[in-house]
Amino acid sequence: MYKLLPVLSFIGIFLLLDSSSLFADAKGPPVEDYPLDKLTDHIYVIHGPLTVPNEDNQGFMNNPAIVLTSQGVVIVDPGGTLQAGEMVLRAVKKLSPKPVIAVFNTHVHGDHWLGNQAVREMYPDARIYGHPKLLKRIADGAGREWVELMHRSTRGQSAGTRVVGADTPVNHGQKFEYGDTSFEIYHYGVAHTDTDIMIAVNGNQVLFTGDNLFNGRLGRSLEGNVKGIIDSCETVVAEVKPQHIVPGHGQSGGMDMFNFALDAVRILYSNVKQHYEAGVSDYEMKPDVVEAMQAYKDWEEFDNLIGKIINQAYLEIEMADF
Repeated sequence: MYKLLPVLSFIGIFLLLDSSSLFADAKGPPVEDYPLDKLTDHIYVIHGPLTVPNEDNQGFMNNPAIVLTSQGVVIVDPGGTLQAGEMVLRAVKKLSPKPVIAVFNTHVHGDHWLGNQAVREMYPDARIYGHPKLLKRIADGAGREWVELMHRSTRGQSAGTRVVGADTPVNHGQKFEYGDTSFEIYHYGVAHTDTDIMIAVNGNQVLFTGDNLFNGRLGRSLEGNVKGIIDSCETVVAEVKPQHIVPGHGQSGGMDMFNFALDAVRILYSNVKQHYEAGVSDYEMKPDVVEAMQAYKDWEEFDNLIGKIINQAYLEIEMADF
């Protein structure tokens, strides 16, 4: 019997260990190829599903973009898993024989950048850009947290994904030129997060907002600032005057799309402020705020997030009162 004890102990430890660490070398199935939507002659977007990470979408649910320059290919937000990044690279191969030379990560949330791994494995010389706070947050553990979140949410279909964060910091006002194409960086402080960058391509041709803008889905703002989202989005479109706007999630469009999508946040904030000034508590005002936002009631995640964002806006307004 004593000879069985080490074996039984090992089995117990085996069962307690997290499956992601046990099968770190395993790899989940590929993500299916999604359509390429052409915005301009040289800029394409793959519009992902609006759902949060789950087994069906395999962790792919953002809007990766492919920009073809005379020097090479630039990718914005290559997706939330190794497999999503590989799908994006398959799309790149259909569009250009040139290598990927740069990647921009719009913020710290891994559903936008864990696809860096696929780019790094195929194009080891590509620079990966992100806000300085993004680089720090990933190094401090946010990257590992996102790998684990994706593994759990997709029931292991993201297996094989590991942390490959941005390696080159960028700041507001910086401009990068790759042959015939320019990329200008905008950052106005805390908005969706404190790590956001927005990117204007070729002046006003296309603006990538990252998750400062959602279309068709209510966005999480709990790591950021509701008023900051509004101010950042309004400021950047006033400066850039973009022809095409790509949100972090949902279909791209022009100013009509931008205003409708941002109104989801503007209407919420203005109604919360009105009720706050009338002395109404956050939980008491919720039915009226929801009523004011009926145009968005069918948006993905609306029921899950509306109360949390009302509370966040209320606390921001209350804090500004002191």
